[in-house]
Amino acid sequence: MLLAQTPDLAASSQQPALQRTPLSASQKAAQRWLTGYVAGYERDLLPLGELDWSTMTDVTVARVVPLPDGRLDATFDIDPVGGPLWAAAVVRAAHAHGLRAALMVGGAGTHDAFVAAAKPAHQGAFVAALLNLATKGGFDGVDLDWEPLERADEPGLLALAQRLKRERPGLTLSLPLGYVNANFPSEEARPSLAKLARVFDRINIMSYDMAGDDEGWASWHSAALRGDTESTPTSVQSSVNAYLAAGIPARKLGLGVGFFGQCFQGVSAPRQTPAGFHIVASDGDMSYANIVRDYLKPVLRHWDAVAGVPYLGALNLSSQARLGPKKCSYVSYDDERSVALKAEYARQHGLGGMIVWTVAQGHLSGSGGHDPLLKAMRAKF
Repeated sequence: MLLAQTPDLAASSQQPALQRTPLSASQKAAQRWLTGYVAGYERDLLPLGELDWSTMTDVTVARVVPLPDGRLDATFDIDPVGGPLWAAAVVRAAHAHGLRAALMVGGAGTHDAFVAAAKPAHQGAFVAALLNLATKGGFDGVDLDWEPLERADEPGLLALAQRLKRERPGLTLSLPLGYVNANFPSEEARPSLAKLARVFDRINIMSYDMAGDDEGWASWHSAALRGDTESTPTSVQSSVNAYLAAGIPARKLGLGVGFFGQCFQGVSAPRQTPAGFHIVASDGDMSYANIVRDYLKPVLRHWDAVAGVPYLGALNLSSQARLGPKKCSYVSYDDERSVALKAEYARQHGLGGMIVWTVAQGHLSGSGGHDPLLKAMRAKF
């Protein structure tokens, strides 16, 4: 764990070694976390033997899917046999390296099933299925990815979380929430979320994939640290401030980092407003590993000192000058310098942790593989 205390070396040469008392589940949950998501559909991108486990405190294994009647689809986006076997291997590896492992439940496209499974008629079966899988799989926590979390959903989620805590007090519960549009912060960062914060151990902001091509938006960064304006209304800083103002304690709040970027066509830099520009690729296609391999040309790399992130800008907007397989004219992404700045921001502002979506997208294979973004975060956080 990142905050494990080390005896003073000078004193230890003259005194007996300290006998440490093992941390309880609640004490572990209270420590600062650096959590990496690993996804079944990306298993071929991330050989477990290549991963630098020392860069993290936790892994979250993605994912199982709720069914409306409270049962679970536990194929982990692989298949009924291979999925559970893969998930078990991740948990074993995490525990062998001293990390905690959580089970991701839900994600994009599962909102209606979550709502149905959390209703009183199915909640008992849902909780039983979750706890049974957590026990059999050796998971230390459950990550409830109820996306999107609408205002009307909060009572159902609260009841579900309270029941999980009541039946398994030592289980670490985490909740991802969306980034905030700074023009309308209360739509996401609602004061009513403070009730959830009293039950959940960790609430993590999905502060990535934050640029848009909607009407009224200028081209912007996928994960600006700061610098939001009316036409570029997203940043890590504005999202963190909004959730703190809504009553979520800093010690329970986590900052999200995406190991992927966004590919634009029709612009060549941030803060541009030509008609018809659009985002053509992001999560998956625009992984950091793919950007390094297929898009990164030093001559086209720029640094935005206001936003605290890099970007790649094409020399012009002609199709011949566009970058990579997706023919991008502008690529927004995070690199080692920018994720280190985010980690430093999280530490300086007393946040409880950080999450990464996803570890595999930042893993550079070859020569045993390495994880430069994780290492940069670990060094600062």
